[in-house]
Amino acid sequence: MRKWWVGGLAIGLLLGGCATEQGLGAGPAPVAEPVPVTTTATTPTTTTTTPPPSPPPCRKRAVACVRLSTHEAWLPGHGHSYGPVPIGYGVGKHATPTGTFHVVWKAEHWHSHEYGDPMPYSVFFAAGGIAFHQGSLDTSSHGCVHLTKTAAKRFFSSLKPGDEVQILP
Repeated sequence: MRKWWVGGLAIGLLLGGCATEQGLGAGPAPVAEPVPVTTTATTPTTTTTTPPPSPPPCRKRAVACVRLSTHEAWLPGHGHSYGPVPIGYGVGKHATPTGTFHVVWKAEHWHSHEYGDPMPYSVFFAAGGIAFHQGSLDTSSHGCVHLTKTAAKRFFSSLKPGDEVQILP
């Protein structure tokens, strides 16, 4: 066997003793020996991306924003954007009012005089004692916007009297 160097690789050639059919030489056409190929097994990776949360649908002046149809609330104002967070709200004769309101007052440990229910982290914004507060997301309220404990604390600490609240259908 003869070895030929091509581009830094040794290629061995076998030369036979009989002529080709065309009679073009003393042996068969040279055949290269196989060169070992190294492969690395890879596991395909799946990349999933979560779309960014939807921006609040309320006007820019709103410091708190609620969209009842999607059960979501945001705190886009005061430079500390938060949300969307899930909410519960009132329906029927106790429907949560829609429109633009302003925070009137806050009470961290409020208890409803009318219904006898605790209303932790209350932020009152509409007539009739309508407020953001901690409450069940699965049970209809008497008009208030119910939040999880974490969200209620955040709304309570972020909102101040006079801040604009927009409630969308």
